[in-house]
Amino acid sequence: MKHIAFGPDPGADSLRLVEGPVPVPGAGELLIAVDHAGVNRPDLLQRQGKYAPPPGASPILGLEVSGRVAALGAGVEGWKVGDSVCALTPGGGYAEFCVTPVGQALPVPAGWSLEQAAGLCETWFTVWANLVDIGRLGPGDRVLVHGGSSGIGLAAIELVKLRGAQCIVTVGDEEKARFCRKFGAGAAINYRSEDFVARVRELTSGEGVDLVLDMVGGDYIPRNLEVLRRDGRLVLIALQRGARAEVDFNTVMRNRLVITGSTMRPRTVAEKTAIRDALRREVWPACEAGRVRVHVHATFPLAEAAEAHRLMESSRHVGKILLRVRP
Repeated sequence: MKHIAFGPDPGADSLRLVEGPVPVPGAGELLIAVDHAGVNRPDLLQRQGKYAPPPGASPILGLEVSGRVAALGAGVEGWKVGDSVCALTPGGGYAEFCVTPVGQALPVPAGWSLEQAAGLCETWFTVWANLVDIGRLGPGDRVLVHGGSSGIGLAAIELVKLRGAQCIVTVGDEEKARFCRKFGAGAAINYRSEDFVARVRELTSGEGVDLVLDMVGGDYIPRNLEVLRRDGRLVLIALQRGARAEVDFNTVMRNRLVITGSTMRPRTVAEKTAIRDALRREVWPACEAGRVRVHVHATFPLAEAAEAHRLMESSRHVGKILLRVRP
């Protein structure tokens, strides 16, 4: 099969199309003939040598795919060869064939194309786990989402709406702010021209928000604590501005704040299966009813994976970047 290899140079130019063996599904796994693969920031980190795949995972990049079931591993039930599928993968998505545990696979929502479905899993597994399971998102909550125009950010806007809560996002320019407001955010703050702490206080009449979803980290961490109301929760999912910060824990104690976070890839298959089950029960019906969307900014042929990575590194995109694996 054709797949994308990378290295030894960490730059995007090292991404190249090569040939290798088709993986064989083990017990409890699906072999997927990949139609489209999602491009995500962990792919960039892995290419740069900063995010090693877990033991036993494919060294090939790619954490989400859509396509057709090509073969079933031992013990797999509920699927047949030829079924349309989208899946969170342990790696291996930038390829013509990919293996993933059956507990991380979902049917393509009715009415959705394989291209649209390729952008669902990585973002929705992440936002569900962090906003609902960890962040205890509930009706009426106010939520601040950093990186609101990213794939994660747009999925978070959709999930906050589905749960009957209110969403404020931060973005890097006015065009992205307009897009996020049109997509459903109650407010969008341009962090380059406004202080998000002051603006959140203004938008909430000084009360603050119940929950912050942060992919920035670094010096954003103490500022996030300033916008949380009593019993607020800060959930970290990435640390683009660093893993260290100076925090005044008097604020944490006085307001009974929770600082937490998670990563998706190291979770067990059982943990990911529980998230999959929740998504199928709570989100997939909304997808099929047209209440959930995926905005695809750009789709590149598999051989142009380097261009897809350059676009993501530039942060000029809004929503998902995909690779088209099959013509």
